[in-house]
Amino acid sequence: MMLALGLFVFSLPTLSYQELQRQTSWRFAETPVLNVRPRQQFIGLGSDTIALKGELRPEIAGKAISLSYLRSMADTGKAWTLIDGAGRFYGLWIITELNETKSIFLSNGQAKKIDFDLNLKRVDDNRVDLLGDLILEGIEEL
Repeated sequence: MMLALGLFVFSLPTLSYQELQRQTSWRFAETPVLNVRPRQQFIGLGSDTIALKGELRPEIAGKAISLSYLRSMADTGKAWTLIDGAGRFYGLWIITELNETKSIFLSNGQAKKIDFDLNLKRVDDNRVDLLGDLILEGIEEL
């Protein structure tokens, strides 16, 4: 297991990513002061985002249905727990964007290569009402 978002596990059999980029920000209020640099006052946490990029090769590793599963999770508008393969808990995250680019097609139109970008954003850890349901209608078990 590389990473688990809710019940979706990123791995070679499902969907593996080749790049993970995390960006965290903090908020400051700026107060002008005469003849010196403005003063900065820390006012709290800012955004925390993760971008996953990868390549899916259904004939070798991964399942194309995995992207549909992630889309269904995003469609709920709910937040999902994020845990890495070492067991570290990252909090609750929503799916904000999923992009895919298909190429190298078979005669039946199925793609042999699918590049994807998945963007996640951290939400308030204390909001259990944001948690996603365990059941997604119409999605086959991976």
